[in-house]
Parts: sequence; structure tokens; C-alpha cells
Amino acid sequence: MTEMLDRIREAVKVLPEVDERTTHGEPTFFVHDRQFAQFRDDHHGDGRTVLCVRTGSSDEQAMLIEAAPDTYSLPAYLAAKGWVAITLTGDVDWTLVEDRIARSWELAAPRALLEAGGR
Repeated sequence: MTEMLDRIREAVKVLPEVDERTTHGEPTFFVHDRQFAQFRDDHHGDGRTVLCVRTGSSDEQAMLIEAAPDTYSLPAYLAAKGWVAITLTGDVDWTLVEDRIARSWELAAPRALLEAGGR
């Protein structure tokens, strides 16, 4: 678990104006007080290790889950807001994880930060 969280932290630290806080007992990442990623390990005893990230819409959420159900799933509490959970067990595609982190950051970041150059 620590190695996975360390890799996520490495991907997050290259993004501007990010801070990490514990939310609901889980390491959670914010840009300007807007949550964009949450690492979950056995969240409420579900036995899964995932990273929850934003998607652009419920259509994108559905498309990701349909295209790669072994990688993406609906996260508890966040699914209704269009988020997906990325499975972090087995053979993890870290390039994909890093890309989804960056995309989620872009969806959460304020327009002024994006217009100033973002990432």
C-alpha cells in the first residue's frame, strides 16, 4: 500500500497548488479546496485498493467502466458525482493512473489557474 500511495504522491506533486489532507480516513488531494483524487485501501472493509478520480461527465464515467471493467468501477459515495475508481491491484498501468490524476486535477482546478498555465 505504501508504495502505491508514494507513486500517487509523486504524480500529484508535479501539479500546481495541490495539498493533501485526510478525508474520511483516506489520503485525499485537493486543488484550491476542490477534491480531485482520493486513495482508498480497504475502504469500509471492501477489500479493494483504488484511486478515485473525477471524470468529465456521467457519459465518460460509463464509457470508462464499460471499456475496462477490470480497471474502472463506481466508487462508493463519489459515483453519483461522476467519479471512477481505478483498481490498483495486479498489473497497474501507472501511465494511465498518472494521466487520470492529471485529468481529474484539470477538472477540479479553477479556471484562472488553468488559464495561467495550469500544468
